[in-house]
Amino acid sequence: MAAGGYGRYRAVIFAAMFIGYTLYYFNRKTFSFVMPAVMAEVPLGKDELGLITSSQSAAYAISKFVSGVLSDQMSARWLFSSGLLMVGLVNVVFSWSSTVTAFAGLWFLNGLAQGLGWPPCGKILRKWFEPSQFGTWWAILSTSMNLAGGLGPIVAALVSLNYDWRMTLSFSGFICVVVSFVCLVLIKNEPSDVGLPNIEQGAKKGKKGSSSENSTLTELLLSPYLWVLSTGYLVVFGVKTCCTDWGQLFLIQERGQSMLVGSSYMSALEIGGLVGSIAAGYLSDRAVARVGLSSYGNPRHALLLSMMAGMCVSMFLFRVTVTGDSPKVSALRFFLPLPVSPFADLPFSCPGRLVSTPELRTRALRRLLDTQALLVFCLFFLTVGGFLAGLPFSTIAKHYSWATAFWVAEITCTGSTVAFFLLRNIRTKMGRIPRKAD
Repeated sequence: MAAGGYGRYRAVIFAAMFIGYTLYYFNRKTFSFVMPAVMAEVPLGKDELGLITSSQSAAYAISKFVSGVLSDQMSARWLFSSGLLMVGLVNVVFSWSSTVTAFAGLWFLNGLAQGLGWPPCGKILRKWFEPSQFGTWWAILSTSMNLAGGLGPIVAALVSLNYDWRMTLSFSGFICVVVSFVCLVLIKNEPSDVGLPNIEQGAKKGKKGSSSENSTLTELLLSPYLWVLSTGYLVVFGVKTCCTDWGQLFLIQERGQSMLVGSSYMSALEIGGLVGSIAAGYLSDRAVARVGLSSYGNPRHALLLSMMAGMCVSMFLFRVTVTGDSPKVSALRFFLPLPVSPFADLPFSCPGRLVSTPELRTRALRRLLDTQALLVFCLFFLTVGGFLAGLPFSTIAKHYSWATAFWVAEITCTGSTVAFFLLRNIRTKMGRIPRKAD
């Protein structure tokens, strides 16, 4: 009876969060989806476009931190639903605006609201699912972003054939408003809210005197491996944001492709990221199972290098191969395999996956993650990558060209790949290591 009750509530709550976060992500990228149509109506320069996208990235960083703190202090379902409501209202008001100042200010507010979505999801999942199930359902929930990013550009392009960009943003914002109230009703913070026993989160006992348990926050933050991971956040998220925000403009303005091809590129990019994430997760788990983990080096590193090399090759082909004379199908050949989010379980594609990485499964880190310290540290690097992909990237394109800007991203990715190769035997054990083990 109880099991049946859990199953029913889990299904409803998870479905509500999945649909809700799909709308979160779709409305985070709506400006990028309709950017060509906006530019056709409102005269916007490349630096102004960069200002708008960077304002959202800056606000998103602030909001992520605040939301992480608020999710421990208030109702997660109220936080999630309130953020979705705010996102919807901002998108509706955005559709009424026509100035750069209004666009940048409203997109800043969109970024603030966006940060209220993901931390409550993690809290609710931990309350409703067993620790052994959490990673699986967390990964499935993460695919909501790929779904929104994959279908969003195509939907926006098709809608724009019959309606203008203002109608697209108004309609998507209105749906957000409606779904926010649905989520408020369907989502429950924990089983006790509906009369079910709360789920035990597992024993918190560890080995007495373990080095990880005795590690301080300073020792963990000074771990070289943490800085390598954080740099990976910056590079991968920065390159991905460059591609998703500016790729279609590059194709339309400099390569003479149609708006539909530009939208198809963005969709294929997300599909490639989804395939890359699943493949990387499966192959890295097999590598760990076969070789095992040690304090130095990591069996995942070979896969990481191959994925980053694949990203460099894809960026190169994207920049030099597609031209105005390219057949439409040929123009898409290089987009699908682009592994822009390849580091599933290597914690690069999503900050929350830090908790699923074996090197971080210690009592000390779990305690520190509760204070958001390490998570915020890595989120800072991720946000820097997103910010650099905005105004700085568009400024390069303004003074030179989109091709030059993507060449800079390509060189950055190549340099990072070389650095990761040189650091393949870095110490992966974080925190204090006993001298005997060292």
